[in-house]
Amino acid sequence: MRAYAGAMTPNPSDDPGSRWSDLSRPPLNAASLRRALTGADSMWTSLDVVERTGSTNTDLAGRARDGDAVEGAVLVAEEQTAGRGRLERGWNAPARSGVFVSMLIVPPVPQERWGWVPLLAGVATATALSRTAGVDTKLKWPNDVLVDVEGEERKTGGILAERTDVAAAKGAGGSGGAGVVLGIGLNVSLRESELPVPAAGSLVLAGARATDRDPLLRSVLRSVEDWYGRWTAADGDPLTAGLLEAYAAGCVTLGRHVRAELPGGEQLVGEAVAVDSDGRLVIATEDGVQRPVAAGDIVHLRGSGGTGGDGG
Repeated sequence: MRAYAGAMTPNPSDDPGSRWSDLSRPPLNAASLRRALTGADSMWTSLDVVERTGSTNTDLAGRARDGDAVEGAVLVAEEQTAGRGRLERGWNAPARSGVFVSMLIVPPVPQERWGWVPLLAGVATATALSRTAGVDTKLKWPNDVLVDVEGEERKTGGILAERTDVAAAKGAGGSGGAGVVLGIGLNVSLRESELPVPAAGSLVLAGARATDRDPLLRSVLRSVEDWYGRWTAADGDPLTAGLLEAYAAGCVTLGRHVRAELPGGEQLVGEAVAVDSDGRLVIATEDGVQRPVAAGDIVHLRGSGGTGGDGG
């Protein structure tokens, strides 16, 4: 899941110790975002922007359990100090340098199909960034968004979907149920010196034509709403919804020689040949066996096509 017009130089008269001194990173316009994204015709029921928090996923899940958030609630942070990615990896970035957003959904489809939520978000995010930022986006299984930075694939976005209890809204009847907090993190204006690891990237480093976070966030949330609507209308069937085809078309892991680092320490090496109807990555090993992988860390091995990098 990148775009940048180029970073402006901070005003030297500003306090260099202030988190708000970089003029190239203006704050989000919460009121404008609410007007544009919430309403009777939208799946988004509320949108809050906070200046600083540990993790929007953690906060929104807490609100859901306490009955303070209903389906369609969106929480955005200008800065995350304890953001989390897959496999409990940290996701930290300077204030206002990216899009850090979580949303609460309660998919009206069989729960065994909820595993498609993060892959759906990957397709939606990649589509939105290509359209709005004008960058060539790629997906690394299961839900990393990659962009090209000087001929190298770099991770600029990550997605984390977590199940949570959803209490009935305060003042309303009902017993609540289960839902999903879907978090999306995007590096927008990070400069090379600010990257947490060499494999990371950002929209600005990818030469994006637009890096204003307001339209980027609007585009991502509208794209999620569009794909979520298609998927739920198909009762969670990724094939009928066109989701499986779209994901496979954008996934650069397919056709690569990969190493899957699986839970428990097992490693599996082979060619990634397909994504199945359950969203699992199918790996053909050297002994001719095709094994579906539901969870794990995938490394793109060198000499397997693309740029030759490990994909982040």
